[in-house]
Amino acid sequence: MMSQPAEAVRRSASIVATGAYLPSRVMTNADLEKIIDTSDEWILTRTGIRERRIADEGELTSDMGARAAEQALQQSGIDPKSIDLIIVATCTPDTVFPSTACHIQHKIGATRAAAFDLQAACSGFLYALVTAEQFVAAGAYQTVLVIGAEKLSSIINWQDRNTCVLFGDGAGAVILQHRPGARGLLAYDLGADGAQTEILSLPAGGCRMPITHQVLDERLHFLQMSGKEVYRYAVSAMNRSAENCLEKAGCKPEDLRWIVPHQANFRIIEAVAQRLNVSMEHFIINLDRYGNTSSACLPIALHETSMAGNLKQGDLILMVAFGGGLTWASTVLEW
Repeated sequence: MMSQPAEAVRRSASIVATGAYLPSRVMTNADLEKIIDTSDEWILTRTGIRERRIADEGELTSDMGARAAEQALQQSGIDPKSIDLIIVATCTPDTVFPSTACHIQHKIGATRAAAFDLQAACSGFLYALVTAEQFVAAGAYQTVLVIGAEKLSSIINWQDRNTCVLFGDGAGAVILQHRPGARGLLAYDLGADGAQTEILSLPAGGCRMPITHQVLDERLHFLQMSGKEVYRYAVSAMNRSAENCLEKAGCKPEDLRWIVPHQANFRIIEAVAQRLNVSMEHFIINLDRYGNTSSACLPIALHETSMAGNLKQGDLILMVAFGGGLTWASTVLEW
């Protein structure tokens, strides 16, 4: 009698290094007061943002992503030629194609790596992280580089005070490998609601609305957002996703050392903290300095916390995000 094949054992996948890059140019709320009808008080009380970083005109998403990747590689001592796969989460790619991941592959000398972009707006980094984990857990790849990088200043309508005050540029990166004895990524929750595509979108630039003179005149090639609707959906989706993820991981909110939320709005973060019944001292927040950098938010925050020496082996970390699509995502990992 033929025996059944043994079930394949999934390997754990851990973050073994982090990196980040922020452009040198700082745009404060006072700077914005000079170009649009707003004030530092108006921005700060409604968002919690004081300043953001803006990339130079010739500084590309791939440039920032490559700098973040190089920092992670230096921290880990990993040779770029050892990278098996590069996944870049971005909604502001250098080009529609080739992918920004291919541009970064060339810039960092990762000549063996497969490379592709993934687009889930502000949830993109977690979507990419979960995708990378599948490759490592299955044993298909040993080393995967995951990058969140955005040049949001290139798609912002600087005449719209409701959106231009929110966003900034930057990049973050992590390297994922199997680490014997470590549990790594414990659980994840991904979701989307395609019925809500219109409340946060970039209307033009795809086949649905190619760039024309009329599109440019109507400024449809810039980001558009219905702020109140986004806020309402963000709070409920992030809370629901976080709870689902914790349940899958067998954890409770009080087990968490850190929560890394999407850095969109301080009020949203406060609302999530209240619903989870977790003190704000467990939340990692840097939106006051960088604003919303979309898919780059979480890896930048993770890197800064690691560099500050605030991540200890065994710490349980929840990351949760929400973005256009609508999309949402959460992960629980052991550091």
